[in-house]
Amino acid sequence: MSAGRLADAPRHPPSAVPQGQAADGYGAHVTTQTPALAPATRTAFREEMDDSQRSALLSWLAFTATFVTVRGITYSIRAGRGPFRNLSVGSEHLHHYMWGIALISGVGAVAVRGSDRQRRHPAVAISYGSGLALVVDEFALLLDLKDVYWAQQGRISVDLGVGGSALAGTYFAALPLLRAVKRRRQAAG
Repeated sequence: MSAGRLADAPRHPPSAVPQGQAADGYGAHVTTQTPALAPATRTAFREEMDDSQRSALLSWLAFTATFVTVRGITYSIRAGRGPFRNLSVGSEHLHHYMWGIALISGVGAVAVRGSDRQRRHPAVAISYGSGLALVVDEFALLLDLKDVYWAQQGRISVDLGVGGSALAGTYFAALPLLRAVKRRRQAAG
């Protein structure tokens, strides 16, 4: 459902949602009929996971996707391939941990001053996961306070370790969703 249509959707308490529809976590209802593309997954995500489970899954997915994307971009910059280049102001290189800290700070501001509805918004979980990945990716730089980012010692093992952790975290955060999809498929088949 588009953001414009969501604002116009009728509001119902979760217990008063019309038959054949599901609450979206914000009081609006959405139809439970979904396109053929992964309907069991979408339905399970909306109906069988609570807000904290959805947030955890979105955070891990955002962390994993951001980490993999940033690794790809930084390797292409280092190799001199592709459209990306280092971003600098004057002679100072702007490291991507700065953008991560900004995202995490924004999430913190929402956590401190936002309403419950704002804190539960999917953008908060995605921003947190992405921001954390940007910071974690340059942790060696932050730890040593010098640019040891491309030091040969351990860069590949760090990438593999963090990447593996990201995938494992995503898997464990997705377990409730995977179990719900399996139950729905078994019940339908």
